[in-house]
Amino acid sequence: MRCVIARYPFDLTKSGVLASMAGVTPELITGESVTIGRRRYPVKQVGEIVTRQDRRDFSSGEVVRAMRRLGFTCHGLPEEAAPVSASTLSPMQSASEMLGGPDPRDV
Repeated sequence: MRCVIARYPFDLTKSGVLASMAGVTPELITGESVTIGRRRYPVKQVGEIVTRQDRRDFSSGEVVRAMRRLGFTCHGLPEEAAPVSASTLSPMQSASEMLGGPDPRDV
């Protein structure tokens, strides 16, 4: 499949991507990711290895689009633990929490 990543055309195949990523250890996922084989890789890592370009030269969206067209499963941003939002706390509760003091609701 022909695709353009960082203004350069590439002919990518699913088997070619699988071969390129064989034996590569996945980095820590902090953004979008793609499942290749049994492993989940950051999109920028896959783009760097497949295109042999610097990660700063392309966007993750370009790689996600190409990987989806090849039939790989792409994932959005990782879910973070939902902290208590500041809007549900009063200013005093919020300040107390930042200072590490006792929770004013318990007093």
